[in-house]
Amino acid sequence: MLSVKTELLQALAACLETLSPGAGAKAAFESPKVAAHGDLATTAAMQLAKPLKLNPRQLAEALRTAMLAQPAFVAWVEAVEIAGPGFINIRLKPAAKQQIVREVLEAGARFGMQADNGQRMLVEFVSANPTGPLHVGHGRQAALGDAICNLFQTQGWDVYREFYYNDAGVQISTLANSTQLRAKGFKPGDAEWPEAAYNGDYIADIASDYLAKKTVHSDDREFTASGDVDALDDIRLFAVAYLRHEQDLDLKAFSVKFDNYYLESSLYTSGRVDAAVQKLRDAGKTYEHDGALWLKSTDYGDDKDRVMRKGDGSYTYFVPDVAYHISKWERGFTKVVNIQGTDHHGTIARVRAGLQAAGVGIPQGYPDYVLHTMVRVVKGGEEVKISKRAGSYVTLRDLIEWTSKDAVRFFLLSRKPDTEYTFDVDLAVAKNNDNPVYYVQYAHARICSVLATWGGDVANLQGVDLSALQSPQAQALMLLLAKYPDMLTAATVDFAPHDVTFYLRELAASYHSYYDAERILVDDEAVKLARLALVAATAQVLHNGLAVLGVSAPQKM
Repeated sequence: MLSVKTELLQALAACLETLSPGAGAKAAFESPKVAAHGDLATTAAMQLAKPLKLNPRQLAEALRTAMLAQPAFVAWVEAVEIAGPGFINIRLKPAAKQQIVREVLEAGARFGMQADNGQRMLVEFVSANPTGPLHVGHGRQAALGDAICNLFQTQGWDVYREFYYNDAGVQISTLANSTQLRAKGFKPGDAEWPEAAYNGDYIADIASDYLAKKTVHSDDREFTASGDVDALDDIRLFAVAYLRHEQDLDLKAFSVKFDNYYLESSLYTSGRVDAAVQKLRDAGKTYEHDGALWLKSTDYGDDKDRVMRKGDGSYTYFVPDVAYHISKWERGFTKVVNIQGTDHHGTIARVRAGLQAAGVGIPQGYPDYVLHTMVRVVKGGEEVKISKRAGSYVTLRDLIEWTSKDAVRFFLLSRKPDTEYTFDVDLAVAKNNDNPVYYVQYAHARICSVLATWGGDVANLQGVDLSALQSPQAQALMLLLAKYPDMLTAATVDFAPHDVTFYLRELAASYHSYYDAERILVDDEAVKLARLALVAATAQVLHNGLAVLGVSAPQKM
């Protein structure tokens, strides 16, 4: 049906060109809001009426006549109807809809994917400082970042995943001091235990392994403990490596991998921060006031100028961000997406202002941001706020252990990132239709069961006669399969993996309706093969969509 739609679009463009030279380039179809109105629609007549000074309904009549004379419309269209002030609704012949089954089976895992576009992009996400286990907010960010990467890959982008963290700030000092106190035998509640110290059980684990002189490995570092409780710098390095290893385990359990880990400290040791500040000075975009160095960020739409260097000589936190993003640009990433919590909203204007002021050729609006809210966790009808391991919050690993990697991913991706979300643990483990990930996975497993009972080779279904697929349920299912590629493209543009979850739920519902309406393994061989081809194509699209979300497509449940 994708090829059919392309033929019809070319025919529509030719018709529009005869009515108004140049109008053919704007030929487009949309899906009618009400399925009963047709399979495709175009508003071209209403758009052209004003510049041509014609009645839109009369223009629609002329366009309809021209369309019906086109060979593509003769071959694939059952009816062209005019509605309202000039809407044109198109009803396809069953044969047109049946083409999608063949297209899905031929493309397989690549159905919905575009050719490589030769462009590179970087997505920065999670970016948690190594001060404790990853919490459920990090989990939402990990799911979002990975799914957005997968979406862009379907559209032909070369995607690079990066994890950025601070390995030397105040939080890291608190981590080192907390671990040192534990190593010396102190614990939360003791008079010697500072209020700002980290209290979770993981601090005791780090201290114990430090005293045992263990070696820890993570994806980006390795360190062997000396066991010396007075060697605070050793304790800091060991604790950072230990928690980076813990984060790696969390991310592995969540099936998230990164191409690079970027250290905030490296921006200082490499001179990138000083170089960025010098670029801003040279561009005349800074000034001194009250002993501080300020950026003229109001020149770029910020609500006020921002302090870059405080009176004590230290830089404010957005300065290394500017240096970091200049690094991204210089590494050849013309498109950059940052997945961050909504608490980072205030930094967007000042980072973009700094990048514009630096004068290194970075375009306006660079980088893109996707901001997400935190996640509430409910279990047994009550909110869960504390994890024994973390001491003060629910960890990502808690959520995975209570439910599953698939449930956590699907649930955390099922709403727009900037909307509040409550994760219901009991719903996530329920084996019923109220559980969305179970509902979608069950549709895939149900099809696999049918195919296994048949026992044939799915590859042999590509060339079967599909003319038996005439029922309303079959045609509705085929139309939905045909929407998958456009849905992926739109979801990518909008940074909206939740659109994929909505689509998969709709596709699963359509399949379940079809399964209830028609037996598949019937005696009539031609009918059986046609129906098997349709459900095999449905399983393929379910599999492809779940893969975008990083969720498995089980064959048995």
